[in-house]
Amino acid sequence: METVVNKVSSESKDEKKEKINEDLAMLEAALYVAGRPLDQKTLGYIINTKSKRKVQQLARTLAKEYGRRNTALEMLELDDHRFVLQLKTKYSSKVKRLAIRPLLTAGPLKTLSYIAYRQPVTQKQVIDVRGRHAYGHIKQLIDTGLVDYEKSGKTSVLRTTDFFADYFGLSHDLQKMKRRLKRIFDNVAKNEIQNSKE
Repeated sequence: METVVNKVSSESKDEKKEKINEDLAMLEAALYVAGRPLDQKTLGYIINTKSKRKVQQLARTLAKEYGRRNTALEMLELDDHRFVLQLKTKYSSKVKRLAIRPLLTAGPLKTLSYIAYRQPVTQKQVIDVRGRHAYGHIKQLIDTGLVDYEKSGKTSVLRTTDFFADYFGLSHDLQKMKRRLKRIFDNVAKNEIQNSKE
C-alpha cells in the first residue's frame, strides 16, 4: 500500500515538474517572438494563468537560468515588472550589421534620442537643435509609431510612445526612462572618448 502511495506521489511530482518546464518554455518562446518587453498579464495569458505571482516566479526562474547559461542572450526584469529577452550589449555592436535592416538610420535615431530625453518637447525646439532635416526624421518617427504628437498652437508637442519604451527595453515611467537614457548616453560618450584615444 505504501509503495502505491509513493508511486502516485512521484508521478504527481513529475507531472508538476513537466508543467513548470512547459510554462518556462512558453514564456521563453513568447519573449523571443515578441522581441520587446512583455508585462505579467500578457505572459500570464500565454501560460493560461491570472496569477501575477506565479508569472513573476516563473519569469524570475527563467531569468536566473539565463544568468547561469553564460550565453549571448539575457533575460531582464525591468523596473515596472515587465520582462525582456535580449542580446547582451557586448555582443550587439559586433553583430548588428547582420540584422536584416535597422529600424532607424543614424540621423533619425539622434533626433529620437533628443525627443526621448527632452520630452515633452516642441517640434520647433527639435528643429532648432537638430536642423531642418529633422522634419523628415519626425515624420518617420511618427510613421513608425515611436513618437506621437499633439497640436499646441502653431507647433506640435512631441513625446515617445509605449512602443518606443517597449522596443528599446525602457520603463514607461518618464523619469525612470530619462535616468536610464542619461546612463546610456554617458556610457556611449565614454566609449567614444576611449576609442578616440586608441
